[in-house]
Amino acid sequence: MPRQIPYIIANEGCERFSFYGMRNILTPFLISSLLLLLPEAERAGDAKHVFHTFVIGVYFFPLLGGWLADRFFGKYHTVLWLSLVYCAGHACLAAFENDVRGFYAGLFLIALGSGGIKPLVSSFVGDQFDHTNKHKAKLVFDAFYWIINFGSFFASLLMPVFLRDYGASVAFGIPGILMFVATLVFWSGRKGYVHVAPGAADPHSFLRVARSALLARRPGQGRPGLSVAALGAAGAVAALAMAPTWGFVIAACTALVLLLAFGGIGVAMQLERARGLHPDSAVDGVRGVLRVLVVFALVTPFWSLFDQKASTWIVQANGMLRPTLSLFGSEIRFEPAQMQALNPLLVMLLIPFNNIAVFPLLRRLGWEPTALRRMTAGIALSALSWVAIGTIQVVMDGGTPLSMAWQVLPYALLTMGEVLVSATGLEFAYSQAPASMKGAIMAFWSLAVTVGSLWVLIVNASVKNETVLGHIAGTGLGVMAFQMYFFAAFAFLAALAFGWYARRYRVVDYYRS
Repeated sequence: MPRQIPYIIANEGCERFSFYGMRNILTPFLISSLLLLLPEAERAGDAKHVFHTFVIGVYFFPLLGGWLADRFFGKYHTVLWLSLVYCAGHACLAAFENDVRGFYAGLFLIALGSGGIKPLVSSFVGDQFDHTNKHKAKLVFDAFYWIINFGSFFASLLMPVFLRDYGASVAFGIPGILMFVATLVFWSGRKGYVHVAPGAADPHSFLRVARSALLARRPGQGRPGLSVAALGAAGAVAALAMAPTWGFVIAACTALVLLLAFGGIGVAMQLERARGLHPDSAVDGVRGVLRVLVVFALVTPFWSLFDQKASTWIVQANGMLRPTLSLFGSEIRFEPAQMQALNPLLVMLLIPFNNIAVFPLLRRLGWEPTALRRMTAGIALSALSWVAIGTIQVVMDGGTPLSMAWQVLPYALLTMGEVLVSATGLEFAYSQAPASMKGAIMAFWSLAVTVGSLWVLIVNASVKNETVLGHIAGTGLGVMAFQMYFFAAFAFLAALAFGWYARRYRVVDYYRS
């Protein structure tokens, strides 16, 4: 193993502890402290809005980090400087526990720092290997993935206790210290790293090929694709004009979705016009990315469900009975946010269980668990988890108190869905486009998570409308239970659409070619 690798793995472990440590106590802190001046009925909704706005930032800023690293500073310097921004964000959270603006500034800095380095650290690991030691890369990436879940597990288990017993300054300060340690460890390995210099702009990148396709003319033919893209641009401008009503985040994200959707359709309509202006391999690569974009779009409902385990599910757990554990003569009381520790624990158990037991059994039964089949099942399992969590809410709304332990089943179903979707999706996407389009694939994967949180913000905003609330009341369900069943139905429809598209999807394999 290259001697510099332990520095990167240690950095990742500390960074993931710091991120999940603050992320998993964000919702309970907002509800119990920072948003106390709001009416009690509004706190949970506003806390969810803040949380998912933060998630949108975390998964949008990878585009900025990747661009800075590829064009200007290289991976090492970009990671180092954005890590310092990350540390400053943690310092703001610890220092401004009673100052809304200062606290939100800290969240922005963490989203910028965390999101900016997100696509770089794993690829920086890959840069440390060459043809002489590439056979050791898989072992290192396995350790890399394991340390991420290890840090997440202990952060989820410990930070809610520190928030309860020692207050927000300590609970947010500890992740900040871990992030500073992560930065120091990463800097300490600087002399041993392999540095890949930033390259010049690729004349055959995804965006350049797409632009050529839209603008190219053919004698006697119009440019229908450009018209479709222009329609998306007009819709984006209209969405931005709604910012005073919808809020800036919803308006900006909606504009981005319209640009991507209509722009992608327009490029697909005229893509053949880019041949001759760009190599056939680049044009075919863009076509592969566009096909994968449909897959990513159908996965966005999964992300809208998955990320709510740190918002909506914590809100539910706040109203449940908290189990206690007797250990060495003392009583340990579990906090709602600690339930999230189940997710990384189950991930570490389910991935080997699937590979050793489930998938071989399915093959013996004559059913090959292809990537698209696994993703279809994963989206459906996430929907089932929300049926379960919604049923728990209905029982509670009926006046029956329930223990937080009832959330174990929904967490298990959701985590199985994550393993089948998240661990499979990006690897599958990489196989469907050439290496030159890897950056575009990673960017769109991050944007899929961003759009997932956009759906949450839209649904969250809609339940503030009196007409919508009247319709919900007519169903006999409470608002939270209705939202839970709505998201379950949303994911079931996505699973059906995904399965339909998967049956018609022609799989290619750029790994082998």
